[in-house]
Amino acid sequence: MKKTIAMAALALAVSFGAISCKKKVSDADLQTQATTIVTSNPNASVEVKDGVAHLSGTFADQASKDAMITQLKAISGVKDVMDMSTIAAAPAPVETTTAVDPAVQQKVQDAVKDFPSVKVEVVNGELTLTGNVSPEQAKKIKQSVDALKVGKVNFNYTVK
Repeated sequence: MKKTIAMAALALAVSFGAISCKKKVSDADLQTQATTIVTSNPNASVEVKDGVAHLSGTFADQASKDAMITQLKAISGVKDVMDMSTIAAAPAPVETTTAVDPAVQQKVQDAVKDFPSVKVEVVNGELTLTGNVSPEQAKKIKQSVDALKVGKVNFNYTVK
């Protein structure tokens, strides 16, 4: 009888021990799973400590950040996700302004108004003259524009 009671007690102790010893997922395994998820965003990273995923980096928008957090929380063994990430600021609109003052451009257009084949344009931020002219016209245009002292002017017209 003593043997039966001792065996029953031992069986009961072993069963309680088996129930309380759940398999704990290591931080290294969690880190591997979390890193696999986070690689979809090259500007983010994750570190797992004591079952808690620490998310850092930059996300394009709140929706992608929230989706990443949801995916990390879905990993079996992750207790919580600490969000230390940020949302990228929207890029400032690029203002494209010409480096050539419109008044200067108008002066040059007035100087070449007698030569209808010559066009005055702003190319790459510089004043540029294009078109077809004779050698005599080229000389007159150059003198007229140089007299204005407007700075650098590209004479890209064709002399025929």
